[in-house]
Amino acid sequence: MWRVYLCFLGMIVLGAVILGRVIYIQNVQGDYWKELADKQHLKYIKTEAERGTIYSSDGNMLSTSIPIFDIYIDFGADGLREKEGKRFYANLDSLSYHLSKLFKDASQAAYKKKLIAGYKKKLRYYSLKKRVAFEDYVELRNFPLVRQGRNKSGFIVEVRDNRVNPYGLLANRTIGLSRGDTSKNVGLERSFDSVLRGETGQKLVRYAAGAYIPVDGAEIDPENGKDIVTTIDTYIQDVAENALLKMMTENNSLHGTCIVMEVKTGKIKAIANLGRLPDGQYWEDYNYGLGKRTEPGSVFKLTTLLALLEDKYVDTSTIVDCEGGAKSFYGLMIRDSHKGTGRVTVKEAFAMSSNVAFAKLADQFYHNQPSKYINYLKRLRLNKRSGIDIMGTAAPYIKEPSSKYWAKTTIPFMAHGYEELVTPLQMMMVYNAVANGGKMMRPYLVNSIDELGTTVKEFHPEVLVDKIASDATIAKAKSCLLEVVESKHGTARALKSDQYLFAGKTGTAVTAMDNKGYNKSNKIYQSAFMGFFPYDNPEYTIAVVIQNGRDSKWAYGGTVAGPVFREVADKIYATRIARTPVSGMWVRNTTSISKMAGMTSDLNNLFTTLNYSQDQIRKSQEWTSLYMENTAIRNLENPVGGGKSVVPDVTGMGLKDALYLLENMGLKVSFSGRGKVANQSLAANSIFKKGETINLALN
Repeated sequence: MWRVYLCFLGMIVLGAVILGRVIYIQNVQGDYWKELADKQHLKYIKTEAERGTIYSSDGNMLSTSIPIFDIYIDFGADGLREKEGKRFYANLDSLSYHLSKLFKDASQAAYKKKLIAGYKKKLRYYSLKKRVAFEDYVELRNFPLVRQGRNKSGFIVEVRDNRVNPYGLLANRTIGLSRGDTSKNVGLERSFDSVLRGETGQKLVRYAAGAYIPVDGAEIDPENGKDIVTTIDTYIQDVAENALLKMMTENNSLHGTCIVMEVKTGKIKAIANLGRLPDGQYWEDYNYGLGKRTEPGSVFKLTTLLALLEDKYVDTSTIVDCEGGAKSFYGLMIRDSHKGTGRVTVKEAFAMSSNVAFAKLADQFYHNQPSKYINYLKRLRLNKRSGIDIMGTAAPYIKEPSSKYWAKTTIPFMAHGYEELVTPLQMMMVYNAVANGGKMMRPYLVNSIDELGTTVKEFHPEVLVDKIASDATIAKAKSCLLEVVESKHGTARALKSDQYLFAGKTGTAVTAMDNKGYNKSNKIYQSAFMGFFPYDNPEYTIAVVIQNGRDSKWAYGGTVAGPVFREVADKIYATRIARTPVSGMWVRNTTSISKMAGMTSDLNNLFTTLNYSQDQIRKSQEWTSLYMENTAIRNLENPVGGGKSVVPDVTGMGLKDALYLLENMGLKVSFSGRGKVANQSLAANSIFKKGETINLALN
């Protein structure tokens, strides 16, 4: 028996030890173990704020966030499992049917199989579907089981922001990209990231069954980001983008930029940047206007002219011998594109863009005092970044006389646009300063920062240089720029307009393909035109710089960049400057019947500009379709009249309007051709299914 008693005593002692240990853990170490358990099973995770919207100056969204939804199911939810899953199984078939119909990625049977498997395994955070669009989420909320709420259905919804640019290509590189890693953002999305992103919040989650599940009522809401209103005008941007694209496509150019700036303020109203992709298409792949520095070519002659005039070494009437269009400078030949020119005035030499003339004048007066010339270039801020409110601008390079690369030939080559590196925007600032009476403005892209429709910070024009030259010098420089367009010697005489005066300078720079040197097989051309209009009271400065390829048809600035300038200037003048309707430029009488369609507000603006009656347009409807015969409105329709599942009539619309309307209704769009929509594959007023493709033929 003593052995039985010993075993019994041992069990009592063991039980006492266990009980004592339990009491010790609970009362003495309890707080420590609870804290450790919470660290392992509970934690706070960040919840991102809603990113602010980027607007154009005319109120259009250039970049915004739209919500997307990630759908999860907690198969361990009490309401879902009560009464042995009666609620789950009662709704299983109908729920599977609706999910299959909505997402179209699996059959009803497949969805049913997934749901049953998740239920049997008691998965706590089963991922059903990610990146669900808002309209699909609204439909999902009314599905069987889901509509009974989170506690009974187990459905968990997490909302995320998806960044979209509603206008697609329009100013895409300037507006920029917003990625998960903000350090990889570009454009305004990066420069104003701290303003746009807001303050992150946090929510408490519990680790269970291999996943973190949100804990209700334990959240700190994020503070949404603020909006920024840019200086970009969507109409001017669209005009610049299309004019640049048309020329580059026709000339098979490599890349190019077109920038439009307000003369008196420095506001950038448009900046188009296009590069050719491997498949031959063009896209805003890089900010060539701000980030690409090159040898500018003959547009740089304006700086040499300003220096010579300001130092009173020459006047516009001074005679200079072009020596037949070719001259050797210290063993290196400089040539004009036109041969045979002799003695001409400085104004005529500038108008015909004589390289020899400006190389001679600069070498004559600055060869022994190069610092005087370089210091004037610094006065024009050509040795500094532009100061524009966006990251990624390139630093210029102006060679110093103390540089080991300085040579006897440097001054004559710099004088006509070589041996220095500047961006198109930096050269544009000089032209804008001349247009502005000598006052150089800082270029900028953001008008204000807004919060809930109220301006919290406003940006104003800033003067960088009060006077880049005397009034007399500025007046003479302006007259020389006008001579380029208006005189029989001018390299831009073919661009002359009968409606208004504009002034500017062509530039054609020889560049090297792939940095392989300027040999004959690698030599290609950069075409440029910079100028301002109207001449008497300048309102806009435009810079166009296009890099051509080996297989480009044209090379000269007046032939490639000049027409882009003229097209943009014409349209801005007709819509923004002309006090009376411009005759003969855009409107012509026709006896044919034509159809027009688009947003009602846009058509109202069009008819106001062209002095047409708008009485028949129903202001209450968002979209309008109309027929015009001669100059009279003949009939009106509503292109969107049948409901959200009925195909609208988009014939007569431009592609952007048609894409916006159709894709927002859930259709996929393919198109061919250019111009307005002439035909559509799905008949107007027919019923369609979301995700169906409609083909548009443009005329």
